[in-house]
Amino acid sequence: MPEKLYNYKYLKEFRKELRKNPTKAESQLWKALQKNQLEGRKFRRQHSIGNYIVDFYSSKEKLIVELDGQVHDNFVNEEYDTKRTKYLESLGFKVLRFENYLVFEQLDMVLEAIKAEFRQKDE
Repeated sequence: MPEKLYNYKYLKEFRKELRKNPTKAESQLWKALQKNQLEGRKFRRQHSIGNYIVDFYSSKEKLIVELDGQVHDNFVNEEYDTKRTKYLESLGFKVLRFENYLVFEQLDMVLEAIKAEFRQKDE
């Protein structure tokens, strides 16, 4: 594993910009994750790991939650997402991906899926 893996300086301004201008789905999910609200687990948003910025990250859980909008619905972005996920998983992270609409239409299901990962890790 690389010596320094988190929050490379060259990504700092981009991370800040993403935090200042979240998508509606990111804002909605963040309301449920921030301040240790989900079973006391701490999440960060727009955190960089290696050369990638992830939407939500729990270091204790080694869990990454990604939200995908329409921009991800093409071959180029799907290929990029697959490469990115494989890299993050090779570092020992679990990556959960959800379509944006699920955050609005089935937030409880999204949160239950995240909590299920806590239970798997705790077993």
